Amino acid sequence: MAEIQIKNVAKRFGDYQALQDINLTIADQEFMVLLGASGCGKTTLLRIVAGLETATTGEVWIGGRRIDHLPPKDRGIAMVFQNYAVFPHLTVFENIGFGLRMQKLPDDEVKRRVERTATLMHIEQLLKRYSGELSGGQRQRVAVARALAMEPDVILMDEPLSNLDALLRMEMRAELKGVLAESKTTAVYVTHDQVEAMSMADRISVMHQGEIVQAATPIEVYRNPAAEFVAGFIGNPPMNFLPAKSAGKGKWEVAGEKIDGPSSNGDLKFAIRPEDLRPADKGFSATAKVIEPLGAHLLVTCDVDGSLFRAVLDSDLSVSAGDVLTLAPQADRIRWFDPATTQSVA
Repeated sequence: MAEIQIKNVAKRFGDYQALQDINLTIADQEFMVLLGASGCGKTTLLRIVAGLETATTGEVWIGGRRIDHLPPKDRGIAMVFQNYAVFPHLTVFENIGFGLRMQKLPDDEVKRRVERTATLMHIEQLLKRYSGELSGGQRQRVAVARALAMEPDVILMDEPLSNLDALLRMEMRAELKGVLAESKTTAVYVTHDQVEAMSMADRISVMHQGEIVQAATPIEVYRNPAAEFVAGFIGNPPMNFLPAKSAGKGKWEVAGEKIDGPSSNGDLKFAIRPEDLRPADKGFSATAKVIEPLGAHLLVTCDVDGSLFRAVLDSDLSVSAGDVLTLAPQADRIRWFDPATTQSVA
């Protein structure tokens, strides 16, 4: 069992509070993604789990054992870095087996583990080549194979795909998720890339200003954001927001339209994803400003009651800048936020 428990972890660098009272449980064999913009604290949290940083306060447990006082080598973890850290003067075999040699494992055990993980990563044909001769994608596979060969309880990955081109990243996302599921290893993966997070994670922890704002499955984070920040961060394009004023008895006035919503004593914010809008006879009056063809869809940036508003519409629709559209939101996809607390109310 390799459940990770992060309990009340905070980290301060001088006057800067990098992490604030983080509590997170990652299940055995779970693929957890820490997602957020640069500076949100995700890499700092990963490094604390790895033992490369020391928490100011709090505890880290793996498999029911407190490990935050242990050196990295005794924590049962392996790490894959953004720059791969592959030795160019060693062969692929020697790179994958480097940590095993450091542990003074017998030659036959080193050979078994190296060949097994090389096969998992589809690089068994490269074992005799020097890593300096490999492409970026091949070096990335070597770095992951080296980590898996250690048979760790936990594998930690810090933006390992960010140096690859878009097509190779897409290929490696699917491959990496499959390999980690097969190896039955608990994984913690840091990224700022929403697509990586949504496509790979069992759960996503969305981080902002040193805090975990929401930890949930990808579909839950996307469909039911717990806070306005999550709604505005997740999705490309992100959610649209409009001010909503109470019209009494669960009715809300939004951009001149009466919409059913939750009961609340104060004003709210209405939110809808661009793909959950459709042209209709009744709805928001939207003046098209910019039209971006995206293959099967059009991304139309509009003005709705003085607010920027985006809609993802069928590419067969004939629309030009300056046209006035009527856009209706899909009722069951509307979300509401309290502007004072920025938290979801429905």
